[in-house]
Amino acid sequence: MKSAVETLNPTRVRLSIEVPFEELKDSLDAAYKKINQQVTVKGFRKGKIPARVIDQRFGRGAVLEEAVNDALPKFYTEAVNEAEIDVLGQPEVDITELKDGETLNFTAEVDIRPSIEIPDYSGIEVEVDPVEVTEEDIDKSVEQLRERFASTSPVERAAEDGDVITIDLQAKVEGEVLEDGVAEGVSYTIGSGELLDGIDDAVKGLEAGGEATFASELKGGSAAGKEAEVTVKVTQVAARELPELDDEFAQLASEFDTLDELKADSRKRLENMKQYDQATQAQERVLEKLLELVEVPVPEKLLEDEINTRKHNLEHHQLGQMGLDLEKYLEIQGKTVEEFDAETKEAAVKGIKTQFVLDELVKQEKLNVNQEELTEHLMRRAASSGMSPDQFAQAVVEGGQVPLLVGEVARGKALAVVVEKATVKDTNGEIVDLNDEDEVEQATETVEAAEGTADAEAAEKTEG
Repeated sequence: MKSAVETLNPTRVRLSIEVPFEELKDSLDAAYKKINQQVTVKGFRKGKIPARVIDQRFGRGAVLEEAVNDALPKFYTEAVNEAEIDVLGQPEVDITELKDGETLNFTAEVDIRPSIEIPDYSGIEVEVDPVEVTEEDIDKSVEQLRERFASTSPVERAAEDGDVITIDLQAKVEGEVLEDGVAEGVSYTIGSGELLDGIDDAVKGLEAGGEATFASELKGGSAAGKEAEVTVKVTQVAARELPELDDEFAQLASEFDTLDELKADSRKRLENMKQYDQATQAQERVLEKLLELVEVPVPEKLLEDEINTRKHNLEHHQLGQMGLDLEKYLEIQGKTVEEFDAETKEAAVKGIKTQFVLDELVKQEKLNVNQEELTEHLMRRAASSGMSPDQFAQAVVEGGQVPLLVGEVARGKALAVVVEKATVKDTNGEIVDLNDEDEVEQATETVEAAEGTADAEAAEKTEG
């Protein structure tokens, strides 16, 4: 076999491959054997039909077609390895010449990973939000905890904001009661916004036994997105009573003896959360700066596939779960189709560039992934997929996805290296130290978000 490579552009090549006919012998033998098992010829036992009889009865062309289809992947792979190119996706193959007994010539056009030059990135500087926890933040956190320990008691008065009411609902569309449009004994907190638009105004002022009708667009179910006439009947009104903010509450709601200790713990937790958010913000901004430094050609076919995948995941999985279609989603977002397409393309380009640049950095920095890092990543991915670590690990191994997970962690490590060399300051001008034992896993999450891996995970979970 002989092969030559022609560069069509920085991300696409054409392989021209010549195969002497004798190198097709194994594929020809396999073709005759396969046809032997599929056909019947009177006078011959199944599987024992001579090659000359198959040629006479079914045509030499059918045998050649079967042999070539069997041989092409092998010779294509040999040519790719010989040329030492990193191909992306499936090739477009064209048989240019097939002479029985003489030669097989074909071309294969395929996208390749572009050659990327990573410049010095040690001068990257980014600015992030400071870690500041105010008394207001602490009060809000404690108040949320207090809300969780609220009690309710029935009252004989009209319903008000904040009350917990028990209601029966009936929804009609075009005068017909929906099969899934009836619910009884539903508990609802007025003002929470957890049910239908318009329900708060409808129930406020009603006492137990009161009834009201209002129009609302249904958010889910068989008539999602349609305007419905909803009848709501209040069967009970209950007032929420919050516990006093004192040491007794601290003992009830936590492991602490005093309210001061509870507030101190809230401060610490809020600081940890803001530090995590700050680190994520730094990683995102460092990644953006890095991508600005590198010229990355994007293969057209790869970009097209990535855009289609993102649209498919959004329309058929994420929006499907919410009972929305793309048209309704864009209406809610206040976007045109053109704006949505532009944003999707921009995100897809960023995802592809992120992977290319960080993969190059992995090679440049000679980064490896150890078993502990891979296990930690696998545990997190398992949790996000709703599977046990053992189930997820088995699925990964059986699906041949271990290299994919290794690549994700490696890119996280590459980003962590860049962040470590970058100068990160908060808006107060203070240098931010981001050294943390979970730095690599957090950087891996940041990379996944940039690549769109998180969306894919959500889609996989929905399909499961």
